[in-house]
Amino acid sequence: MKVIKKQATGQQLTKLIAKGMLDKKAKDIKIMDLRKVPQAIADFFVICSGSSAPQVDAITDSIEDVVHRETGENPRHKEGKTNKEWILLDYIDVVVHIFKQEKRDYYSIEELWGDAKITSIADED
Repeated sequence: MKVIKKQATGQQLTKLIAKGMLDKKAKDIKIMDLRKVPQAIADFFVICSGSSAPQVDAITDSIEDVVHRETGENPRHKEGKTNKEWILLDYIDVVVHIFKQEKRDYYSIEELWGDAKITSIADED
């Protein structure tokens, strides 16, 4: 018998995404709550950095594995998997940004959404 999993809320997804990031030693993890930001495209952004293209790829795979295992959900859209410098995973209510550090510094998307409430997740060293 196939078990149908209940769809996760945006807040539940952010926790699972952060777990997937931490599992691959992502750095500078931030959860941006955009629910009170007018005209925001999602309820949450979850952002992290990796030090190399292979690490960015591994973080992305880990996030997808954790979310799928716990909820059965897959991202509705993915971008950047080929160049591995800025990968975006769109889970509708939650958009995930996995950056190579130089790209994150350059685009500085946290500053573009200055009205968002930002929560930092401690790196597990």
